[in-house]
Amino acid sequence: MRYQISGKQIDIGEALQTHVKTELGVIVDKYAERPTNVTVIFSKSGAEFNCEAVVHLSTGLTAQANAHTHDIYAAFDQCAEKMEKQLRRYKRRLKDHHSHRSEPVELAGASSYILAATEYEEDQEPDSLQPMIIAEMETHIPTLSVGEAVMQMELAGAPVVVFHKEGKTGVNVVYRRPDGNIGWIDPNNAN
Repeated sequence: MRYQISGKQIDIGEALQTHVKTELGVIVDKYAERPTNVTVIFSKSGAEFNCEAVVHLSTGLTAQANAHTHDIYAAFDQCAEKMEKQLRRYKRRLKDHHSHRSEPVELAGASSYILAATEYEEDQEPDSLQPMIIAEMETHIPTLSVGEAVMQMELAGAPVVVFHKEGKTGVNVVYRRPDGNIGWIDPNNAN
């Protein structure tokens, strides 16, 4: 397993890196089969330290957790607890999906854009209907079953997951509805 531990504009020492590798190694070995890599990023926002951890699994799924507090070690420990809880909760399903999937999740390339937020008064109309693009990135759209997409959404803590449904063409979406249920958009079943 490959670890990438870094700090955004802060220096992290060898002791913290060793602590991260030891603690996350135990958690990942206990709950996930064959993780491929772990990325941990520390940053500082005001007086608080932020820790974000991402674990990429061999099945193509990704687990993500983050935490923040006034101590950098405590921030990591809280983040590791969240990661352990997610992986523990999905351990059986992770193993089930791994046994049914002989190949890793297939990924297709796509462009991802970040649009500038605009603030308007209620009675004011926008100058243009063309939003300003402030960032453009490459992203990947995985080929998953609906169950795997829902699990990916839960593991990543994301409000929405865009994916290709296995054996179908077109793009599907699963999302968390305001009532707490999961919504699924399947354009192939539209009449």
